[in-house]
Amino acid sequence: MDENFKVCVYCSSSNALEKNYYDQARLLGRTIAQEGWSLVYGGTHIGLMGEVANTALEGKAGVIGVIPQHIHNRGLGHSGCTQLIVTPDMSERKKTMIGLGDAFIALPGGFGTLEEVVEVITLKQLQLLNKPIVFLNTQGFYNGLGNFFESFFHKGFTAEKFRQLYFMADDIAQAVDYIRSYQPLNLTDKWSA
Repeated sequence: MDENFKVCVYCSSSNALEKNYYDQARLLGRTIAQEGWSLVYGGTHIGLMGEVANTALEGKAGVIGVIPQHIHNRGLGHSGCTQLIVTPDMSERKKTMIGLGDAFIALPGGFGTLEEVVEVITLKQLQLLNKPIVFLNTQGFYNGLGNFFESFFHKGFTAEKFRQLYFMADDIAQAVDYIRSYQPLNLTDKWSA
């Protein structure tokens, strides 16, 4: 991996979470910096977003925030980012973040986080990108989602081969190991078995 490797992190903007979620966000920011990677994230100074950005910056990592204009107008943009990209809308924000990311990590989050990471999984399934996608399953946060995904396979809505599209990591070390050792997938046509 080169020094320009960028990890796109999707996560919550909530300030009302249990302490451990913030601890994990800070650890991820430090780890990104220690790995010599850069962070791409949603561009705000609040919630898990702010924590991962602040610790990445403290570790001298490059931090690219991507924030839509309507959120930036509310004064939520992180002024300390190495680069803050203001997009006209949410769709352009997602497209920009996907274009910048070399790997994708979903920390715990709500509807927005889920929508963003599932879009990346779908693009990978359609063979429009081929990059590592990781759910950081802090305190089993994504267990329910993982079980829901399992139902796709068991009931025939998704082919077994697409289990490779994403990885559920129990901790940050496991997530980093997966990203470091990632080999692009050789998926056949989406509609074949």
